[in-house]
Amino acid sequence: MSATTQQDLAGISTGSEASADVADTASAPLLEVDRLAVHYRGRDGGVIEAVREVSLSIAPGETLAVVGESGSGKSTTAQAIVQLLAPGARIAAGSLRFRGEDLATASRRRLRQLRGVGIGFVPQDPTVSLDPVKRIGAQVAETLLIHGLADRRSAPARAVESLGRAGLPDPELQATRYPHELSGGMRQRVLIAIAIAAEPPLIVADEPTSALDVTVQRQILDQLDRLRAAGTALLLITHDLGVAADRADRILVLSEGRVVEEGSPAQILGSPRHEYTRRLIAAAPSIAAQRGSGLERHRLPVATLAALTTGGVGDPFVERTGARASERPGEPRHEGAPGADAAAGFDEILRLEGVTKAFPLPRSLGGGEQLAVDDVTLAVPRAGTLAIVGESGSGKSTTARIALRLEPADAGRVLLDGVDVSAARGGELRRLRRRVQLVHQNPYAALNPRWSVETIVTDPLAAHGLGTRRQRRDRAAALLDAVALPSRALTRRAAELSGGQRQRVAIARALALGPELLVLDEPVSALDVSIQAQVLALLADLQAELGVSYLFISHDLAVVRQIADTVAVLQRGRLVEQGDVDTVFSSPVADYTRELLAAIPGTRFAGPADGSSRSGTGPSGTGPSGTSPSHATPPDAIPASDTPGASR
Repeated sequence: MSATTQQDLAGISTGSEASADVADTASAPLLEVDRLAVHYRGRDGGVIEAVREVSLSIAPGETLAVVGESGSGKSTTAQAIVQLLAPGARIAAGSLRFRGEDLATASRRRLRQLRGVGIGFVPQDPTVSLDPVKRIGAQVAETLLIHGLADRRSAPARAVESLGRAGLPDPELQATRYPHELSGGMRQRVLIAIAIAAEPPLIVADEPTSALDVTVQRQILDQLDRLRAAGTALLLITHDLGVAADRADRILVLSEGRVVEEGSPAQILGSPRHEYTRRLIAAAPSIAAQRGSGLERHRLPVATLAALTTGGVGDPFVERTGARASERPGEPRHEGAPGADAAAGFDEILRLEGVTKAFPLPRSLGGGEQLAVDDVTLAVPRAGTLAIVGESGSGKSTTARIALRLEPADAGRVLLDGVDVSAARGGELRRLRRRVQLVHQNPYAALNPRWSVETIVTDPLAAHGLGTRRQRRDRAAALLDAVALPSRALTRRAAELSGGQRQRVAIARALALGPELLVLDEPVSALDVSIQAQVLALLADLQAELGVSYLFISHDLAVVRQIADTVAVLQRGRLVEQGDVDTVFSSPVADYTRELLAAIPGTRFAGPADGSSRSGTGPSGTGPSGTSPSHATPPDAIPASDTPGASR
């Protein structure tokens, strides 16, 4: 983050000045937004109406959750309130009053006085919101120093205290680290620590827990609840209806920049009036649902299936013989379709046996080693899904990297179709790459922002020498169709896409080579519920039709319940429980598994207001049935002209 932006978040006033500026007034509510309109400049010079006449209010000590799909305008509304709109955006109409003062007409200096000590802001993406060359403790302390709430001697200790309240383990140690030395979830907690350091009366949190596992999510939300009990108001931007149901006093539903519904959690989730709200609830994953029950299943079009079949993209051998790529002379047959286990003789596509991995610690942390994965044995069923769950730092992603041969194991074996590939090199490793592909967690970091979508999706094909340029383009178009993106997106650069669009491009790229196994590292954690439903339905369809297997890494147990056949629970690198997903979720053996299940949001709202039973996939299995968003126009579909991130 630039120095200017860092100051924007923290503010620049002295302690006495800030205290006077944000002193309590007789006006209520604390924040009033009246008919707010925010416009962006389109690439063609036109105007994009990201927010349209949005009105809301928050009283001291109240939590208002704003929910909606990607592109609904919820993040833009939050950015307008703290006056940190993206370049090209402007407030076209309306007012935003904080304790009676209109923020839209306030000077830059005045806004800096209010931010931090008056309004705390938790941005969505910690990757671009923290200064990469400044230690964590110094970044938290900056807010206190700027507002005169601590001197240079006491600020470090106050910063450590704030980090602890935000849920960071060993906050004294974390304060000495740089952002790149922390996980994504830990960086998100640093942003929360900065926002709560000055104990402002209002916190605007833009998806503050979307990257966190359920237990840490509960810790953060519990801390925000404690602040609320002391009078702090919270504007919570979220796509997690379970979080909104558990934590909000009121819920505001946005669609295409407009408010379509507002009410209590019981009213919104129990008796939704608007069809859009009903679709959102229907798309939300449920911990109570059986595997696949929350997914609107539909067969992929025949043309799409033909384009997605392994070896069907311009492979010269396939063109000559019509055989699959894996059936070339001299190479073993590796079928991925259902029933292929009888041909191959294995019920498991992938098996890890006694895998162990340790990483050296830097001298600044005392040296030695940290055990990331400790004697883990697990298997991915052929044409099925194994989910690995656990908290941040449990070893999930390291285990996935070992399975992909991106990280060597210190001990143990990796077997693909019963063949040990732990020592694969050269051509053998290259052939392995065709059969096993990865979908990264962070679509912003995984895709080259300067490349076109066509280049991104066809790059694996070109790297393996498959097909002509025209054939690769045709396959890319079919893949985009499969992940619900229009073919015109082929010419767009990754930087021009929203997060949901980027993740779907990442999935299309992973499917380009027709792999037998996909390793999906938190593939839907950054997506809103309706796009989650689309992606999960797509994955289920691909598995049913093509027999592809999944190693699914996730901290969202409701998603795991829907997609997985078997589940493995990791804690601090050790496997504490594994088995059939229904058995593990209904009758967990390990205390740690029970803790994870108990931390899942969505338990406050137990059913519809009238007490009648309903079926569906809302939080806690209480959402109404309805039309699946997967059959509607994708909420973040690419218009003929748009601005990236305009109305996230």
